[in-house]
Amino acid sequence: MKSVIKFIGKILGKEEGASAPADKQTKPAAPETKTKSGNPGDWSPSDGPAPKKRPAKKKRSGNRPRNESGEVRRESQSRRRKPQGEKPADGGSKDDKPRSESPKSGSDERKPRRRSEGGDRRRGGRSGGGRGRERKEEKELTFAPDAPNPPHWEIADASAVELGEDNQFSALGLSDEVAKAVTAMGYVSPTEIQAKSIPIVLAGKDIIGASQTGTGKTAAFMLPIIDKLKSHGKLRCLVLEPTRELAAQVEDAIVNFGKFTDIRELVVHGGVGYGKQNEFLKRGVDIVVATPGRLLDHMNSGTISLDEIDYLVLDEVDRMLDMGFLPDVRRIVEKCSKDRQTLFFSATMPPQIESLASFALKEPEKVEVGRRFSPADTVAHAFYPVADEQRNELILAMLKKTDFHSVMIFTRTKAEADRIFDMIERDGNHKATVMHSDIRQSQRTQALQGFREGKFEIIVATDVAARGIDVSDVSHVINYRVPENPEDYVHRIGRTGRANKTGDAFTLLSGDELEYAEAVERFIGSKVERKKLEDFNYLYTAMLDDDVPSDPDALKKALGRNRRRGGGGRRRRR
Repeated sequence: MKSVIKFIGKILGKEEGASAPADKQTKPAAPETKTKSGNPGDWSPSDGPAPKKRPAKKKRSGNRPRNESGEVRRESQSRRRKPQGEKPADGGSKDDKPRSESPKSGSDERKPRRRSEGGDRRRGGRSGGGRGRERKEEKELTFAPDAPNPPHWEIADASAVELGEDNQFSALGLSDEVAKAVTAMGYVSPTEIQAKSIPIVLAGKDIIGASQTGTGKTAAFMLPIIDKLKSHGKLRCLVLEPTRELAAQVEDAIVNFGKFTDIRELVVHGGVGYGKQNEFLKRGVDIVVATPGRLLDHMNSGTISLDEIDYLVLDEVDRMLDMGFLPDVRRIVEKCSKDRQTLFFSATMPPQIESLASFALKEPEKVEVGRRFSPADTVAHAFYPVADEQRNELILAMLKKTDFHSVMIFTRTKAEADRIFDMIERDGNHKATVMHSDIRQSQRTQALQGFREGKFEIIVATDVAARGIDVSDVSHVINYRVPENPEDYVHRIGRTGRANKTGDAFTLLSGDELEYAEAVERFIGSKVERKKLEDFNYLYTAMLDDDVPSDPDALKKALGRNRRRGGGGRRRRR
């Protein structure tokens, strides 16, 4: 009997050991180690050092929330949101807002990253967004189909504008509504390109118009087209532009020229959402001003059809050639009505686009005002020789010593534009902004608008703005370097001296840019004067000599001798 009780006790003792608390349990046996042969438990001193035991991996809990007992809460519990409006008993904290009050992704309440915030604040145009911002912008621009028409579609009262019997715009054959709109803008007489082109367009003929930048080509084709459209109907006119800024500029001109009519216009370009564009197209527009890429998107999606286009305008065709748009332009032209009237307008007409002209136009009339490849007579331009390492110093000295109203500084690269902008900001004497293709479209628009309104005295830009900014009172243009393309030189300095006003253009010239300077002079058919800035402490360069050789080859040899003598070190100041 005692043996039975003892046996039962042993069994009960094992069960009690299994259910004992964790702190009274015996430690488990150490894991068996393996010898070099791989057999467990057979290690001996003759086998060498005892194999090391690998420490057990710990679970990484990090900063994960824990419950009252100290255990890590499950992820589903830690991420569970409180019901809307619920507050904790202790009054809550700013992190415990109801869901409706917390900042949403992409909203204005979200604090941007430091780099993006600084760029947007200083430049009014640094790129800092992505697809989320584009969706946000599209949502903001979308409106209901039954919403009221935008203000610029409403017909203004023309009764307050009087036309004299000798009104020169009426004499060209324009209707009173269009002539009054031009008069209300303050224009008294047409420019030469307008006086020659408007009667041809009104007569229904195709035209090739070539004139210097800033002579009023936009009015030369838009005034007669608005006059011929007469009233609101279907989409009948397409104006194709190479850049977004030019497209927006033409849209502004249409709004002003058609203010006393019910003509409806729409600008179509990239960089913004499709919502606003699609809604306007559903309502019906008479004129679309577009860049090739976004227009092709709308054509492929079926939101725009060009089957009934009566008037096709190809503006700045040479710029489209430079940007590689000619294949897209051909595709667009092929989709337009065959019975259309086609108008070519550009500051320059290179031979490369003659094939496109013969493909798109029928027996066109040619209008050429002034010399094709020369700056406007109202612009005084000059080269300022300077050592390459002194460019920035000379720019700041020019801004300090020049009496200017507004200045455009052109650079070859976006990085140069940013550096010059930062330099002007650090100098602190002028308000500036920057504009190039890395900047979001909305911020480019803000920068341009601020420059027009006088908020910024200086705008630093790449060639994206050389043909996209129409500000009639730009007093000075400065080229940080001589443009590699001579046509870009003409377009850049054409930003000043517009609308028959005078302007000045300065171009910094160093020894390594002599070939570009010669190309500019050959292109415009005249020599560009070399000048020096008074009281500027120049570093010596052979181009500053008063007896500098007039022959370019002799000047290059002189510069070469100067470099050999200087040995690459800092040259004496002059």
